[in-house]
Amino acid sequence: AEKHAGVSCVTASMDDIQFEEAARVGQIITIKAKVNRAFKTSMEVGIKVTVQDVLTNVEKIVSVAYATYVAKPVGAGKIELEPVKLLSTDDHLEHTLAIERRRIRLGYEQVFQNLMQESNKEGDYYGTFEEEDAVSTDLTHVQSIELVQPPHANHHGNTFGGQIMAWMETVASISASHLCHSYPVLKSVNMFKFWGPSVVGDRLVFNAIVNNTFQNSVEVGVRVEAYNCEEWIKDQARHINSAFLIFNSVNDKGELLTFPRIKP
Repeated sequence: AEKHAGVSCVTASMDDIQFEEAARVGQIITIKAKVNRAFKTSMEVGIKVTVQDVLTNVEKIVSVAYATYVAKPVGAGKIELEPVKLLSTDDHLEHTLAIERRRIRLGYEQVFQNLMQESNKEGDYYGTFEEEDAVSTDLTHVQSIELVQPPHANHHGNTFGGQIMAWMETVASISASHLCHSYPVLKSVNMFKFWGPSVVGDRLVFNAIVNNTFQNSVEVGVRVEAYNCEEWIKDQARHINSAFLIFNSVNDKGELLTFPRIKP
């Protein structure tokens, strides 16, 4: 992203990430990234991750993801990004699809805003929720606090988006594990959005809770808030990240386990 912009960039969001394969110790991971399209001050970067087993030499796709980066201006100057040079048929296809992904991404936000407004109008729906053997979501609430240190940040001092995602996955996995007697397996990360930056020295507070279960999968919502020293003392949080993580769980035979229903 920075190579195309010629200036520093910050991650704005990640489209939904699906995990097709699990990468394990001893396997070789290859990561390829390229700018698919530039939109004035932002751009879409396509990322493809593959894993190769050194014993069988078989290569499989782990994940294909699309990140949106915003060019960070130097001083008061405004940055207008140059169009991407399209060299191949694949380049042209991704360039066309990028505008559709952007439209869907913006549509996501509007749909969820509308749902939240309608939910507020309907009042306390969950007050009448009753189901036998349902597990209370209170039992799945997990909180974690991390201190951002230099190895967690890039050359600008901003926390790596991937580091935040790793911390989110850990706390979400613990939350999901309260509903099953096995280790949850991450299948996708949805609506991973950066609402603001965090820097070295910040304390990041992660709150995770199960939102719902769907037979063989579970959705865990994670909210991330940041505090510098002064904000920590005053209890003034900055909401910097939110995401929804989908897990399933398997037994020793590789069979999918069923999650219990939950009581919101």
